[in-house]
Amino acid sequence: MGIRCTAAVLAAKATGFFCRLTGKQGVTLAGKVALAVCPDILPQLSGQVRKKIFVTCGTNGKTTTNNMLASAIEAEGYKVVCNHTGSNMLNGVAAAFALSAKWYGKLDADYAVIEVDEASTRYVFPAIHPDYMLMTNLFRDQLDRYGEIDITMNILEEMIRTVPKMKLIINADDALSEFLAEDSGNRFVTYGISRPVIKGTANEIREGQFCKKCGTRLSYRFYHYSQLGDYSCPKCGFKRPVPKYDGYDVDVSDNISFCVENRRLSASYRGFYNVYNILAAYAAMRTARIPVEHFQKMLDGFHPENGRMEQFNYKDTRIILNLAKNPAGFNQNIASVMQDTSPKDIIIVINDNAQDGRDISWLWDVDFDAFGDSSINSITVSGIRCHDMRLRMKYVDIPALLEKDVETAVRKRAEDGVKNLYVLVNYTALFDTRNILKRLEDSKG
Repeated sequence: MGIRCTAAVLAAKATGFFCRLTGKQGVTLAGKVALAVCPDILPQLSGQVRKKIFVTCGTNGKTTTNNMLASAIEAEGYKVVCNHTGSNMLNGVAAAFALSAKWYGKLDADYAVIEVDEASTRYVFPAIHPDYMLMTNLFRDQLDRYGEIDITMNILEEMIRTVPKMKLIINADDALSEFLAEDSGNRFVTYGISRPVIKGTANEIREGQFCKKCGTRLSYRFYHYSQLGDYSCPKCGFKRPVPKYDGYDVDVSDNISFCVENRRLSASYRGFYNVYNILAAYAAMRTARIPVEHFQKMLDGFHPENGRMEQFNYKDTRIILNLAKNPAGFNQNIASVMQDTSPKDIIIVINDNAQDGRDISWLWDVDFDAFGDSSINSITVSGIRCHDMRLRMKYVDIPALLEKDVETAVRKRAEDGVKNLYVLVNYTALFDTRNILKRLEDSKG
Protein backbone atom coordinates (compact mmCIF):
# COMPACT_ATOMS: atom_id res chain seq x y z
CA MET A 1 0.00 0.00 0.00
CA GLY A 2 1.15 3.53 -0.80
CA ILE A 3 1.81 6.14 1.84
CA ARG A 4 -1.22 8.20 0.75
CA CYS A 5 -3.57 5.24 1.09
CA THR A 6 -2.25 4.46 4.57
CA ALA A 7 -2.57 8.12 5.54
CA ALA A 8 -6.16 8.17 4.20
CA VAL A 9 -7.11 5.11 6.27
CA LEU A 10 -5.60 6.66 9.40
CA ALA A 11 -7.36 9.96 8.75
CA ALA A 12 -10.71 8.23 8.19
CA LYS A 13 -10.39 6.23 11.40
CA ALA A 14 -9.44 9.33 13.40
CA THR A 15 -12.35 11.29 11.91
CA GLY A 16 -14.82 8.53 12.71
CA PHE A 17 -13.51 8.26 16.27
CA PHE A 18 -13.83 11.97 17.02
CA CYS A 19 -17.28 12.15 15.41
CA ARG A 20 -18.52 9.35 17.64
CA LEU A 21 -17.16 11.18 20.68
CA THR A 22 -19.41 14.11 19.80
CA GLY A 23 -22.44 11.90 19.21
CA LYS A 24 -22.29 12.09 15.41
CA GLN A 25 -22.35 9.11 13.08
CA GLY A 26 -19.33 10.42 11.20
CA VAL A 27 -19.30 7.84 8.40
CA THR A 28 -19.84 10.25 5.51
CA LEU A 29 -17.25 12.69 6.85
CA ALA A 30 -14.72 9.88 7.36
CA GLY A 31 -15.14 8.89 3.72
CA LYS A 32 -14.85 12.47 2.55
CA VAL A 33 -11.58 12.87 4.45
CA ALA A 34 -10.23 9.57 3.08
CA LEU A 35 -10.95 10.61 -0.52
CA ALA A 36 -9.39 14.03 0.04
CA VAL A 37 -6.16 12.42 1.26
CA CYS A 38 -6.10 9.64 -1.34
CA PRO A 39 -8.50 10.10 -4.30
CA ASP A 40 -7.90 6.54 -5.55
CA ILE A 41 -8.41 4.85 -2.17
CA LEU A 42 -11.43 2.89 -3.46
CA PRO A 43 -9.58 1.12 -6.32
CA GLN A 44 -6.66 0.42 -3.99
CA LEU A 45 -8.75 -1.10 -1.19
CA SER A 46 -11.44 -2.82 -3.27
CA GLY A 47 -8.68 -4.46 -5.28
CA GLN A 48 -7.67 -6.33 -2.14
CA VAL A 49 -11.03 -8.16 -1.84
CA ARG A 50 -10.11 -11.81 -2.28
CA LYS A 51 -13.28 -13.13 -3.90
CA LYS A 52 -16.21 -11.06 -5.18
CA ILE A 53 -17.81 -7.63 -4.81
CA PHE A 54 -21.60 -7.21 -4.61
CA VAL A 55 -23.44 -3.92 -4.95
CA THR A 56 -27.07 -3.52 -3.91
CA CYS A 57 -29.21 -0.93 -5.71
CA GLY A 58 -32.91 -0.11 -5.93
CA THR A 59 -35.39 2.34 -4.47
CA ASN A 60 -36.66 0.54 -1.37
CA GLY A 61 -35.13 -2.18 0.80
CA LYS A 62 -31.46 -1.60 -0.06
CA THR A 63 -30.13 -1.31 3.48
CA THR A 64 -31.97 -4.30 4.93
CA THR A 65 -31.23 -6.50 1.91
CA ASN A 66 -27.57 -5.48 1.77
CA ASN A 67 -27.03 -6.04 5.50
CA MET A 68 -28.85 -9.36 5.31
CA LEU A 69 -26.63 -10.51 2.44
CA ALA A 70 -23.50 -9.48 4.35
CA SER A 71 -24.69 -11.33 7.46
CA ALA A 72 -25.52 -14.44 5.40
CA ILE A 73 -22.03 -14.51 3.87
CA GLU A 74 -20.44 -13.98 7.30
CA ALA A 75 -22.55 -16.84 8.66
CA GLU A 76 -20.77 -19.12 6.19
CA GLY A 77 -17.42 -18.16 7.72
CA TYR A 78 -16.24 -15.43 5.35
CA LYS A 79 -14.95 -11.92 6.10
CA VAL A 80 -17.05 -9.13 4.60
CA VAL A 81 -16.74 -5.37 4.04
CA CYS A 82 -20.17 -3.73 4.28
CA ASN A 83 -21.56 -0.19 4.68
CA HIS A 84 -24.00 -1.32 7.38
CA THR A 85 -25.20 2.18 8.27
CA GLY A 86 -26.74 2.74 4.85
CA SER A 87 -24.33 5.56 3.88
CA ASN A 88 -24.54 4.71 0.20
CA MET A 89 -23.07 7.62 -1.72
CA LEU A 90 -19.41 7.88 -2.73
CA ASN A 91 -18.21 9.14 0.66
CA GLY A 92 -20.09 6.39 2.51
CA VAL A 93 -18.69 3.68 0.26
CA ALA A 94 -15.15 5.02 0.69
CA ALA A 95 -15.68 5.04 4.46
CA ALA A 96 -16.83 1.41 4.44
CA PHE A 97 -13.54 0.28 2.91
CA ALA A 98 -11.29 2.68 4.83
CA LEU A 99 -12.83 1.92 8.23
CA SER A 100 -12.63 -1.83 7.55
CA ALA A 101 -8.94 -1.70 6.67
CA LYS A 102 -6.08 -2.16 9.13
CA TRP A 103 -4.44 1.07 10.21
CA TYR A 104 -1.60 0.42 7.77
CA GLY A 105 -3.95 0.13 4.80
CA LYS A 106 -4.32 -3.65 4.48
CA LEU A 107 -7.84 -4.97 3.87
CA ASP A 108 -8.65 -8.46 5.15
CA ALA A 109 -11.87 -9.36 3.33
CA ASP A 110 -13.20 -12.24 1.25
CA TYR A 111 -16.22 -10.32 -0.05
CA ALA A 112 -17.47 -6.75 -0.22
CA VAL A 113 -21.23 -6.15 0.02
CA ILE A 114 -21.91 -2.51 -0.72
CA GLU A 115 -25.19 -0.61 -0.87
CA VAL A 116 -25.00 2.10 -3.56
CA ASP A 117 -27.32 5.02 -4.23
CA GLU A 118 -28.50 4.79 -7.83
CA ALA A 119 -27.18 8.22 -8.84
CA SER A 120 -23.86 7.45 -7.13
CA THR A 121 -23.21 4.41 -9.33
CA ARG A 122 -21.54 6.90 -11.70
CA TYR A 123 -18.73 7.34 -9.19
CA VAL A 124 -18.69 3.98 -7.42
CA PHE A 125 -18.81 1.50 -10.31
CA PRO A 126 -15.66 2.79 -12.08
CA ALA A 127 -13.79 2.63 -8.77
CA ILE A 128 -14.70 -0.87 -7.55
CA HIS A 129 -15.85 -2.82 -10.68
CA PRO A 130 -18.53 -5.00 -9.01
CA ASP A 131 -18.96 -8.66 -9.87
CA TYR A 132 -22.66 -8.77 -8.98
CA MET A 133 -25.42 -6.17 -8.81
CA LEU A 134 -28.45 -7.00 -6.68
CA MET A 135 -31.54 -4.95 -7.60
CA THR A 136 -34.49 -4.66 -5.22
CA ASN A 137 -37.03 -2.57 -7.19
CA LEU A 138 -37.53 0.74 -8.98
CA PHE A 139 -40.12 3.12 -7.57
CA ARG A 140 -40.60 6.87 -7.82
CA ASP A 141 -38.40 8.58 -5.22
CA GLN A 142 -37.49 12.22 -4.46
CA LEU A 143 -38.63 13.87 -7.68
CA ASP A 144 -36.58 17.02 -7.15
CA ARG A 145 -33.39 15.00 -6.67
CA TYR A 146 -33.77 12.10 -9.09
CA GLY A 147 -36.39 13.46 -11.48
CA GLU A 148 -38.75 10.99 -13.10
CA ILE A 149 -37.90 7.31 -12.79
CA ASP A 150 -36.68 7.18 -16.41
CA ILE A 151 -33.70 9.30 -15.38
CA THR A 152 -32.71 6.80 -12.68
CA MET A 153 -33.11 3.93 -15.14
CA ASN A 154 -30.94 5.69 -17.70
CA ILE A 155 -28.17 6.25 -15.14
CA LEU A 156 -28.29 2.61 -14.04
CA GLU A 157 -28.26 1.25 -17.58
CA GLU A 158 -25.34 3.51 -18.53
CA MET A 159 -23.31 2.32 -15.56
CA ILE A 160 -24.26 -1.36 -15.90
CA ARG A 161 -22.92 -1.28 -19.46
CA THR A 162 -19.54 -0.05 -18.15
CA VAL A 163 -19.15 -3.32 -16.22
CA PRO A 164 -20.12 -5.89 -18.89
CA LYS A 165 -18.93 -8.86 -16.82
CA MET A 166 -21.12 -7.87 -13.85
CA LYS A 167 -24.04 -10.27 -13.37
CA LEU A 168 -27.41 -8.83 -12.33
CA ILE A 169 -29.80 -10.33 -9.79
CA ILE A 170 -33.20 -8.81 -10.57
CA ASN A 171 -36.71 -8.72 -9.10
CA ALA A 172 -38.75 -10.36 -11.86
CA ASP A 173 -41.99 -8.97 -10.40
CA ASP A 174 -40.93 -5.41 -11.23
CA ALA A 175 -41.42 -4.67 -14.95
CA LEU A 176 -39.01 -1.73 -14.77
CA SER A 177 -36.18 -3.81 -13.28
CA GLU A 178 -36.82 -6.63 -15.74
CA PHE A 179 -36.69 -4.27 -18.71
CA LEU A 180 -33.50 -2.67 -17.40
CA ALA A 181 -31.83 -6.08 -17.13
CA GLU A 182 -32.92 -7.19 -20.59
CA ASP A 183 -31.92 -3.91 -22.22
CA SER A 184 -28.51 -3.67 -20.52
CA GLY A 185 -27.07 -6.70 -22.29
CA ASN A 186 -25.51 -8.04 -19.08
CA ARG A 187 -26.19 -11.56 -17.90
CA PHE A 188 -28.89 -11.72 -15.23
CA VAL A 189 -30.91 -14.04 -13.04
CA THR A 190 -34.29 -13.37 -11.49
CA TYR A 191 -36.15 -13.86 -8.22
CA GLY A 192 -39.83 -13.29 -7.53
CA ILE A 193 -43.15 -14.53 -6.14
CA SER A 194 -45.34 -16.22 -8.74
CA ARG A 195 -48.64 -16.46 -6.87
CA PRO A 196 -50.76 -13.74 -5.25
CA VAL A 197 -50.24 -13.46 -1.50
CA ILE A 198 -52.53 -10.72 -0.18
CA LYS A 199 -55.41 -8.79 -1.68
CA GLY A 200 -54.28 -5.21 -2.17
CA THR A 201 -56.86 -2.72 -0.96
CA ALA A 202 -54.72 0.41 -1.16
CA ASN A 203 -55.47 2.85 -3.98
CA GLU A 204 -51.80 2.89 -4.88
CA ILE A 205 -50.01 4.98 -7.47
CA ARG A 206 -48.32 2.37 -9.64
CA GLU A 207 -45.17 3.11 -11.64
CA GLY A 208 -44.26 1.47 -14.94
CA GLN A 209 -47.82 0.97 -16.16
CA PHE A 210 -46.68 1.12 -19.78
CA CYS A 211 -44.38 -1.29 -21.55
CA LYS A 212 -40.87 0.17 -21.79
CA LYS A 213 -40.37 -1.62 -25.12
CA CYS A 214 -43.40 -0.46 -27.10
CA GLY A 215 -45.38 1.95 -24.91
CA THR A 216 -48.53 -0.19 -24.65
CA ARG A 217 -50.31 -0.35 -21.30
CA LEU A 218 -49.25 -3.49 -19.46
CA SER A 219 -51.80 -6.10 -18.46
CA TYR A 220 -51.56 -7.50 -14.92
CA ARG A 221 -52.84 -10.88 -13.79
CA PHE A 222 -52.38 -9.68 -10.19
CA TYR A 223 -50.48 -7.14 -8.10
CA HIS A 224 -48.49 -7.78 -4.95
CA TYR A 225 -48.13 -4.07 -4.18
CA SER A 226 -47.35 -0.91 -6.13
CA GLN A 227 -46.40 -2.16 -9.64
CA LEU A 228 -44.94 -5.46 -8.44
CA GLY A 229 -46.87 -8.41 -9.82
CA ASP A 230 -47.47 -10.65 -12.84
CA TYR A 231 -47.40 -8.41 -15.92
CA SER A 232 -47.38 -8.85 -19.69
CA CYS A 233 -47.57 -6.62 -22.74
CA PRO A 234 -50.48 -7.53 -25.05
CA LYS A 235 -48.67 -6.03 -28.06
CA CYS A 236 -44.94 -6.86 -28.08
CA GLY A 237 -44.83 -9.90 -25.79
CA PHE A 238 -42.68 -8.39 -23.04
CA LYS A 239 -43.68 -10.19 -19.85
CA ARG A 240 -42.66 -11.28 -16.40
CA PRO A 241 -40.24 -14.22 -16.68
CA VAL A 242 -40.52 -17.33 -14.55
CA PRO A 243 -38.04 -16.49 -11.78
CA LYS A 244 -35.09 -18.77 -11.16
CA TYR A 245 -35.53 -18.26 -7.42
CA ASP A 246 -39.27 -18.42 -6.90
CA GLY A 247 -40.79 -17.77 -3.47
CA TYR A 248 -43.93 -19.79 -2.78
CA ASP A 249 -46.24 -20.79 0.08
CA VAL A 250 -45.78 -17.29 1.48
CA ASP A 251 -47.22 -16.56 4.94
CA VAL A 252 -47.30 -12.98 6.24
CA SER A 253 -50.10 -13.38 8.77
CA ASP A 254 -47.93 -12.76 11.82
CA ASN A 255 -44.23 -13.22 11.24
CA ILE A 256 -43.09 -14.06 7.72
CA SER A 257 -42.17 -17.35 6.10
CA PHE A 258 -41.96 -18.80 2.60
CA CYS A 259 -40.34 -21.57 0.57
CA VAL A 260 -37.68 -21.34 -2.11
CA GLU A 261 -35.94 -24.31 -3.74
CA ASN A 262 -37.78 -26.66 -1.33
CA ARG A 263 -36.26 -24.79 1.63
CA ARG A 264 -38.52 -23.16 4.23
CA LEU A 265 -37.28 -19.75 5.44
CA SER A 266 -38.81 -17.72 8.25
CA ALA A 267 -38.13 -14.48 10.11
CA SER A 268 -39.58 -12.97 13.28
CA TYR A 269 -40.62 -9.61 11.85
CA ARG A 270 -43.48 -8.27 9.78
CA GLY A 271 -43.95 -6.81 6.35
CA PHE A 272 -44.55 -8.47 2.99
CA TYR A 273 -41.70 -6.37 1.58
CA ASN A 274 -39.32 -8.29 3.86
CA VAL A 275 -40.14 -11.47 1.94
CA TYR A 276 -38.59 -9.78 -1.09
CA ASN A 277 -35.58 -8.64 0.95
CA ILE A 278 -34.88 -12.17 2.19
CA LEU A 279 -35.50 -13.72 -1.23
CA ALA A 280 -33.14 -11.22 -2.87
CA ALA A 281 -30.32 -11.97 -0.41
CA TYR A 282 -30.87 -15.71 -0.88
CA ALA A 283 -30.82 -15.38 -4.68
CA ALA A 284 -27.57 -13.42 -4.50
CA MET A 285 -25.95 -16.12 -2.37
CA ARG A 286 -27.02 -18.89 -4.72
CA THR A 287 -26.05 -16.94 -7.85
CA ALA A 288 -22.53 -16.43 -6.50
CA ARG A 289 -22.40 -20.11 -5.48
CA ILE A 290 -21.91 -19.28 -1.83
CA PRO A 291 -23.25 -21.98 0.51
CA VAL A 292 -26.56 -21.28 2.25
CA GLU A 293 -26.23 -23.91 4.97
CA HIS A 294 -26.54 -21.28 7.71
CA PHE A 295 -29.01 -18.95 5.99
CA GLN A 296 -31.90 -19.77 8.33
CA LYS A 297 -29.61 -19.48 11.35
CA MET A 298 -28.65 -16.01 10.09
CA LEU A 299 -32.33 -15.07 9.82
CA ASP A 300 -32.96 -16.30 13.36
CA GLY A 301 -30.39 -13.84 14.67
CA PHE A 302 -30.91 -11.01 12.17
CA HIS A 303 -32.75 -7.94 13.38
CA PRO A 304 -33.16 -4.98 11.04
CA GLU A 305 -31.35 -1.97 12.47
CA ASN A 306 -30.75 1.67 11.60
CA GLY A 307 -34.45 2.45 11.73
CA ARG A 308 -35.73 -0.49 9.72
CA MET A 309 -38.42 -1.96 12.02
CA GLU A 310 -36.01 -1.29 14.89
CA GLN A 311 -37.44 -1.79 18.37
CA PHE A 312 -36.91 0.32 21.52
CA ASN A 313 -38.46 0.43 24.98
CA TYR A 314 -39.16 3.53 27.06
CA LYS A 315 -41.42 3.79 30.11
CA ASP A 316 -42.86 0.35 29.38
CA THR A 317 -43.76 1.48 25.87
CA ARG A 318 -42.69 -0.66 22.93
CA ILE A 319 -41.50 1.69 20.19
CA ILE A 320 -40.99 0.55 16.58
CA LEU A 321 -39.00 2.90 14.33
CA ASN A 322 -39.22 2.56 10.56
CA LEU A 323 -38.09 4.54 7.54
CA ALA A 324 -40.77 5.62 5.05
CA LYS A 325 -39.45 7.89 2.31
CA ASN A 326 -41.70 7.48 -0.75
CA PRO A 327 -45.26 6.37 -1.60
CA ALA A 328 -44.50 2.68 -2.20
CA GLY A 329 -42.45 2.41 0.98
CA PHE A 330 -44.96 4.33 3.08
CA ASN A 331 -47.86 2.19 1.89
CA GLN A 332 -45.96 -0.95 2.86
CA ASN A 333 -45.16 0.61 6.24
CA ILE A 334 -48.84 1.30 6.78
CA ALA A 335 -49.75 -2.27 5.82
CA SER A 336 -47.15 -3.61 8.26
CA VAL A 337 -48.38 -1.37 11.09
CA MET A 338 -51.98 -2.39 10.47
CA GLN A 339 -51.07 -6.08 10.76
CA ASP A 340 -50.79 -5.26 14.45
CA THR A 341 -54.47 -5.23 15.43
CA SER A 342 -53.84 -4.16 19.02
CA PRO A 343 -54.29 -0.51 20.11
CA LYS A 344 -51.41 1.72 19.01
CA ASP A 345 -50.16 5.27 18.77
CA ILE A 346 -48.40 6.61 15.70
CA ILE A 347 -45.92 9.44 15.23
CA ILE A 348 -45.12 10.56 11.66
CA VAL A 349 -41.98 12.68 11.21
CA ILE A 350 -41.53 14.48 7.87
CA ASN A 351 -38.53 16.65 6.96
CA ASP A 352 -37.67 18.38 3.69
CA ASN A 353 -33.93 18.72 3.93
CA ALA A 354 -31.81 18.36 0.78
CA GLN A 355 -31.34 14.60 1.23
CA ASP A 356 -35.10 14.10 1.65
CA GLY A 357 -35.99 16.13 -1.40
CA ARG A 358 -37.63 19.53 -0.96
CA ASP A 359 -40.73 18.37 -2.82
CA ILE A 360 -43.03 16.52 -0.43
CA SER A 361 -46.00 16.30 -2.80
CA TRP A 362 -45.50 12.51 -2.73
CA LEU A 363 -47.39 12.49 0.59
CA TRP A 364 -50.59 12.90 -1.43
CA ASP A 365 -49.93 9.57 -3.15
CA VAL A 366 -49.80 7.65 0.13
CA ASP A 367 -52.89 5.70 1.22
CA PHE A 368 -53.31 7.23 4.69
CA ASP A 369 -56.98 6.22 4.82
CA ALA A 370 -55.95 2.96 6.50
CA PHE A 371 -55.03 4.94 9.62
CA GLY A 372 -58.72 5.61 10.19
CA ASP A 373 -58.95 2.18 11.82
CA SER A 374 -60.35 1.92 15.36
CA SER A 375 -57.11 0.35 16.62
CA ILE A 376 -55.33 3.71 16.19
CA ASN A 377 -55.40 5.52 19.54
CA SER A 378 -53.67 8.68 18.31
CA ILE A 379 -51.62 10.10 15.45
CA THR A 380 -49.02 12.80 16.07
CA VAL A 381 -47.28 14.66 13.27
CA SER A 382 -43.80 16.06 13.80
CA GLY A 383 -40.71 17.30 11.97
CA ILE A 384 -40.04 20.30 9.73
CA ARG A 385 -43.13 19.72 7.56
CA CYS A 386 -45.48 18.70 10.35
CA HIS A 387 -48.12 21.24 9.26
CA ASP A 388 -48.19 19.75 5.74
CA MET A 389 -48.53 16.28 7.22
CA ARG A 390 -51.38 17.41 9.45
CA LEU A 391 -53.14 18.91 6.42
CA ARG A 392 -52.70 15.62 4.56
CA MET A 393 -54.40 13.77 7.43
CA LYS A 394 -57.19 16.33 7.51
CA TYR A 395 -58.02 15.49 3.89
CA VAL A 396 -58.76 11.89 4.88
CA ASP A 397 -60.76 13.07 7.92
CA ILE A 398 -58.25 11.73 10.45
CA PRO A 399 -57.42 14.08 13.34
CA ALA A 400 -53.74 14.50 14.14
CA LEU A 401 -51.94 16.06 17.08
CA LEU A 402 -49.11 18.44 16.18
CA GLU A 403 -45.79 18.43 18.01
CA LYS A 404 -42.87 19.73 15.98
CA ASP A 405 -40.21 18.46 18.42
CA VAL A 406 -39.79 14.71 18.01
CA GLU A 407 -38.49 14.01 21.53
CA THR A 408 -41.42 15.86 23.10
CA ALA A 409 -43.83 13.89 20.91
CA VAL A 410 -42.28 10.56 21.98
CA ARG A 411 -42.29 11.52 25.67
CA LYS A 412 -45.96 12.55 25.54
CA ARG A 413 -47.08 9.36 23.84
CA ALA A 414 -45.04 7.25 26.29
CA GLU A 415 -46.81 9.06 29.15
CA ASP A 416 -50.41 9.04 27.88
CA GLY A 417 -50.44 6.45 25.11
CA VAL A 418 -51.33 2.76 24.93
CA LYS A 419 -47.73 1.50 25.37
CA ASN A 420 -47.50 0.47 21.71
CA LEU A 421 -45.93 3.20 19.58
CA TYR A 422 -44.92 3.27 15.92
CA VAL A 423 -42.63 6.07 14.71
CA LEU A 424 -42.50 6.50 10.91
CA VAL A 425 -39.83 8.88 9.64
CA ASN A 426 -38.44 10.03 6.32
CA TYR A 427 -34.75 10.09 5.51
CA THR A 428 -33.06 12.91 7.44
CA ALA A 429 -35.33 12.42 10.43
CA LEU A 430 -34.07 8.86 10.82
CA PHE A 431 -30.67 9.38 12.48
CA ASP A 432 -31.80 12.07 14.92
CA THR A 433 -34.94 10.16 15.87
CA ARG A 434 -32.97 6.97 16.37
CA ASN A 435 -30.54 8.82 18.65
CA ILE A 436 -33.45 10.20 20.66
CA LEU A 437 -34.99 6.76 21.10
CA LYS A 438 -31.66 5.19 22.09
CA ARG A 439 -31.04 7.93 24.64
CA LEU A 440 -34.54 7.58 26.11
CA GLU A 441 -34.17 3.81 26.26
CA ASP A 442 -30.76 4.06 27.94
CA SER A 443 -32.18 6.50 30.50
CA LYS A 444 -34.20 3.57 31.90
CA GLY A 445 -37.18 5.85 32.10
